[in-house]
Amino acid sequence: MAIGDPIGARLGARCVVVLIGERPGLSASDSLGCYVTFGPEPGLPDSRRNCISNIRQDGLSVEAAAGQMEALLRAMLAQGTSGVALRRAERVDPPAPALPDAQD
Repeated sequence: MAIGDPIGARLGARCVVVLIGERPGLSASDSLGCYVTFGPEPGLPDSRRNCISNIRQDGLSVEAAAGQMEALLRAMLAQGTSGVALRRAERVDPPAPALPDAQD
């Protein structure tokens, strides 16, 4: 995930997004992780990154992940930071599934 830091710095990017497939052997080998960082530069600690994980058919949908990534990028650009220092004004988690109607 840190590979985006020197590349983003060299390109003068304000933010960098790195998509990484999960390692084989984990419980969901078809899962994708998205790491988003504001102000990429070599040597940044992981605490400066935000992660969206479990992007897959039986997990977080691509559409929901894209919405979360957009919200993160907007918050990062507005606040000038990322990772644990980032304060999100609104939650961007996907809505919980609707509960079935109660039967008497």
